[in-house]
Amino acid sequence: MTKELKDHVALVTGASRNIGRAICVELAKMGAHIVVHVGSDRDAAAETVSAIEKAGSTASIVFGDLSDETTANAIVAEAAKQYGRLDIIVNNAAIRPESKVAELAYSEWRKVMSVNLDSVFLVCKAALPYLEKSPNAAIVNMGGLTGHSGAADRAHVIASKAGVVGLTKALAHDFGPLNITVNCVAPGLIATERKAQAGKNPKHHDTRTNLLGRHGGTQEVADAVAFLCSTKARYITGETLHINGGAYLA
Repeated sequence: MTKELKDHVALVTGASRNIGRAICVELAKMGAHIVVHVGSDRDAAAETVSAIEKAGSTASIVFGDLSDETTANAIVAEAAKQYGRLDIIVNNAAIRPESKVAELAYSEWRKVMSVNLDSVFLVCKAALPYLEKSPNAAIVNMGGLTGHSGAADRAHVIASKAGVVGLTKALAHDFGPLNITVNCVAPGLIATERKAQAGKNPKHHDTRTNLLGRHGGTQEVADAVAFLCSTKARYITGETLHINGGAYLA
């Protein structure tokens, strides 16, 4: 693999495991230095850093709640400070609880919105002064299959992920003149390891099928993200790339 992102710096949020970790490793293989964001899980963060180093690159870690504006600003500033620049943002941090609408507390609705959607806005806004200086600046926001297809017991998650798609389009308009691409990757039916406190896999995973007849892997999502961050995708912006084996056809 060519090191086309040599000396570039990427901030990947929600990078403690699964898709986030796979994205970090793939960008590292392309030569990028990685700033690994996690909420608080230091052991998982260390495992991600180890995987990045095995891929031949370097990494640093930032911790904190990105739905808080002050914290988000500080994390982005620290990420840029680590290597003296910031070229790539991957907004992967998200939570996906399930709850019937009749039982869904407004506080839970707001929590999901703040983590899944507000944090994307806050990070992108904070990163703008740094991305403007990059010759190959790219933002990739992580959406989701159900944000397009719908699903039961996930009104808050679906609304937040649909919002990410809309925000991606808006930012593509605002950031395009600055030579910053903004795209969305929407994974669906991806095999991941869930933390014990996260509970079982989403209900729709048990009933939904796709054209390829299998669940996808985290590497397949990471490959799509890496492409949109690469120099090969400089004429692509405002788009949503669906990675779901044909469960949803855009």
